[in-house]
Amino acid sequence: MRFKTFTSPHMSPARSVNRVMRQVLYALVPGTVAMAWFFGWGVLVNVVLAVTVALAAEALMLMARRRPVKPFVTDLSAVVAGWLFALAVPPLTPWWITLIGVGFAIVVAKHLYGGLGYNPFNPAMVGYVAVVISFPREMTLWLPPSTLAEMAFSLPQTLQAIFLGQLPAGLTWDMITGATPLDRLQTELAMDRSLSDIQASPFFGAVAGRGWEWINLFFLLGGLWLIRRRVITWHVPVAMLGSLALISGLFWLINPEVYASPLFHLFSGAAILGAFFIATDPVSGSTTPMGRLVFGAGVGILAYVIRAWGGYAEGVAFAILLMNMMAPTIDHYTQPRVFGKTPARKEG
Repeated sequence: MRFKTFTSPHMSPARSVNRVMRQVLYALVPGTVAMAWFFGWGVLVNVVLAVTVALAAEALMLMARRRPVKPFVTDLSAVVAGWLFALAVPPLTPWWITLIGVGFAIVVAKHLYGGLGYNPFNPAMVGYVAVVISFPREMTLWLPPSTLAEMAFSLPQTLQAIFLGQLPAGLTWDMITGATPLDRLQTELAMDRSLSDIQASPFFGAVAGRGWEWINLFFLLGGLWLIRRRVITWHVPVAMLGSLALISGLFWLINPEVYASPLFHLFSGAAILGAFFIATDPVSGSTTPMGRLVFGAGVGILAYVIRAWGGYAEGVAFAILLMNMMAPTIDHYTQPRVFGKTPARKEG
């Protein structure tokens, strides 16, 4: 019998990288469309720009490493990294920040460690953290959701703002941008305002930031679809969101005028996106069943600590990177028992 390959294994894998990444991209579409609905054309422009930069950087690094370009570019891993980065940045982020962030993610966080399968940190989050630390002003210029915005940016106006840094006549950045719900909450709590007064603002909806509730709901639906398709397992999302809800719920019960409710933390910022699409990365995260639970719980707890007492209102990216460092240790101590072996007995 003639096999397709000369050496074992002769069975082809049930799921290729391309197939897995395609399903991840499908699951990202509903949340991305919701973000574009509430925040305008900038979301889609950022996605296209980030994906283009990611593919270009991937091809250049493959050529520099003398590796075949087509098999790795078409596995869509760079597309997913660029897409996730684009969802993390403000809609009118200058093009050069996207270039720096995505380039850093692909070149440094991915290929300098050996490429796909060898990166110890999630590339998209490395790129995001690099630019959020380096350019804090530009990374906090979020547009208000469409339901609260005084004007809607057309596609030409969006392109002009992103690539030329020019706004329509009579407008300034301070007039059209503001803080995210998490930023606003953190800032106003530091001014000794009560939580009930803060959430009475029109920027907040029934449980979280206006618009963000729907965006995260659509990311949740996409994440559940990934679990149903067995692209990811339930362990990390349940552990991360469960630990985030538990610790935020405890502090909320202690003092509801200072600490936000669990629903606010779950449906604000990148908690759901991180739980289903980023922390579940099989390369940079834990791989054992018990390890995934520990990994996810660690991300949830660290994200809350950073949100509540850290210098950055959104702590998901930092929490994931910190737990990426712990993943090898977690896997070492949570290896399941090998079938047929029993623990060694102590002599004497």
